Amino acid sequence: MEDGPQDPLDAYSSVVTRVVRMVAPSVASLVVTGDRGQMASGSGVVIDAGVLVTNAHVAGAARKVLASFADGRQAHATVVGVDRLSDLAVLRTGDPTPPSALLGNAESLQVGQLVVAIGNPMGFGGSVTAGVVSGLGRSLPTRSGSFVGLIEDVIQTDAALNPGNSGGALVDASARVVGVNTAVAGEGLGLAVPVNATTRRILEALLRDGHVRRSFLGVAVAPSPLPPDLAAKIGRDHGIRLVHVEAGSPGALAGLREGDLVVTVGGQPVADAQGLQRRLFAHVPGEALAITTYRNGAMVDVIAHPALLREG
Repeated sequence: MEDGPQDPLDAYSSVVTRVVRMVAPSVASLVVTGDRGQMASGSGVVIDAGVLVTNAHVAGAARKVLASFADGRQAHATVVGVDRLSDLAVLRTGDPTPPSALLGNAESLQVGQLVVAIGNPMGFGGSVTAGVVSGLGRSLPTRSGSFVGLIEDVIQTDAALNPGNSGGALVDASARVVGVNTAVAGEGLGLAVPVNATTRRILEALLRDGHVRRSFLGVAVAPSPLPPDLAAKIGRDHGIRLVHVEAGSPGALAGLREGDLVVTVGGQPVADAQGLQRRLFAHVPGEALAITTYRNGAMVDVIAHPALLREG
């Protein structure tokens, strides 16, 4: 007699246990000691031999970091780069580490998709929670010195996160890290920095230079449906709207206004926040950058001169 269909809860459990088995060994519990001897805890994920990613607010100005893994080994790590505007930091260790986790692509996520959070909540290493992607395209305010920015396309999940989960892995059903857990925004609401093309460039820059060089336009954006006439003209039905233009910023000086719909940047179509970030990453600070927006039923062309963003 053949077995009947697998119980849905058994199938769910099988996915979660397989993901945990594959990824949990690569997730570390971090104990961070600051310049004044103060101690804090968090989580980190091995992304290459001797290289871990965590949150900038976990690594901070750490003097030393001790990473502990599920197999019992420990590694002494140093901070090689911190980017507060993406809340990402990179650590390096000369001690042996478990195999690295596989990085995925958050751009393929869908609301309702299963995700698993693995980290070190409340000091309990190797803790696992599961849930779904409950929202996409969120924005999370960040600060570097006097400058306040936004992390775009943040992942919202109902997988339970608690203090200490920060820097841990948000993993999809294919056991690929699609986010770095960063914040607890409320009961049943956790946020994660997405792993995507922009994130990868940030991590590469932190490893190579210890910092991220980015052009500053001084705008915050949000996804937005496009008016039917504009959608028909440019061949897409969603884009990004300027929800904030910082006074005195390069964007403001160029004439950008809150409410503008961004159509092209540097002559290239921009359909989402990632597209804008990619253009700014590739742009040489100080050089002219043509931007076309849609405002009051008409196309508006401006020339901006994004400046080098100096963190601190």
